[in-house]
Amino acid sequence: MTESFQFVHPEFLFLLLCLPVLAIWKGRWGRPVAVRMPSTDDAISVGAKPRSKIGGFLAFFGLLAFALLIIAFARPRHGKGSTDIEASGIDIVLTLDVSGSMEALDFQIDGKSLNRLEVVKSVVGKFVDQRPNDKLGMVAFAGRPYLVSPLTMDHEFLGKRLASVKMGQVEDGTAIGSAIATSVSHLRDSTAKSRIIILATDGVNNAGAINPLTAAEAAKALGIKIYTIGTGTRGEAPMPVQDGFGRTHLQSVKVEIDEEMLRKISAATGGQSFRATDTDSLEKIYASINQLEKTTRKLKKYQQYDELYLWFLAPGLCLLLLELILSQTRFRRLP
Repeated sequence: MTESFQFVHPEFLFLLLCLPVLAIWKGRWGRPVAVRMPSTDDAISVGAKPRSKIGGFLAFFGLLAFALLIIAFARPRHGKGSTDIEASGIDIVLTLDVSGSMEALDFQIDGKSLNRLEVVKSVVGKFVDQRPNDKLGMVAFAGRPYLVSPLTMDHEFLGKRLASVKMGQVEDGTAIGSAIATSVSHLRDSTAKSRIIILATDGVNNAGAINPLTAAEAAKALGIKIYTIGTGTRGEAPMPVQDGFGRTHLQSVKVEIDEEMLRKISAATGGQSFRATDTDSLEKIYASINQLEKTTRKLKKYQQYDELYLWFLAPGLCLLLLELILSQTRFRRLP
């Protein structure tokens, strides 16, 4: 059972900021005293206090009434209910290559050339949005792997961590074996029915102390499936490089992806291997994995609200009425 308090129209609450200004204005500018006095001294002494204590009390009534009415118009309510989510039973670690070669500009979004990492992050973000009931984690790697996010159902947090991923946070290189081992370690204690790793890389294993196929065997022993995605065009790709004067220019570099090793990693664990040569094929690959790893999901939500505005509206109207009645009786102001 969860409880919550909220305002349906919170914008009305900004009107409360006007009340102090109104109070100051009413205190400074009273109605002029129009009673004739026999001497100027008496006039000055009375004119200095044009309002009685009762008059100030009535003014307070009016301001309090307006405050209560404003809160009533904001429509406060108290929610009681529960939300039960039946998770899909799939835990996924997204493993992203952030080595220097991911800076190659061979992918595009909306006709604009972007580096591989920016495009992978964009596509992975969409994949995350399509898995609302999964626990997702993230590992990035270059010369060594590091944890970006542990397994979590808080996909808003995961999205923020994904946005922070960039190149140059660890030493350069492509430690695919170590990245798989780290991803496996974060799935080891998971009790989900299905545990998978989606590894996106654009290179050849050249760093780390763990052989990728050895790491894949460890994943297989734990029942963890690995999908691999070779990311990069075929042939050569434009790479931004700096010359001796610090100026950046594009240089064509050969694309080297160990597709055979990636296929062996996936085959050993019961997963699949893909090759993305452009943004469109990368999106289709993640969409394909999304469909392959689907289970029935149920979302049950029940929420009941108790409206509270009457608790503010009724006293506010009563105070307004009381102020009106008193101001027309013995406490009314002189004209």
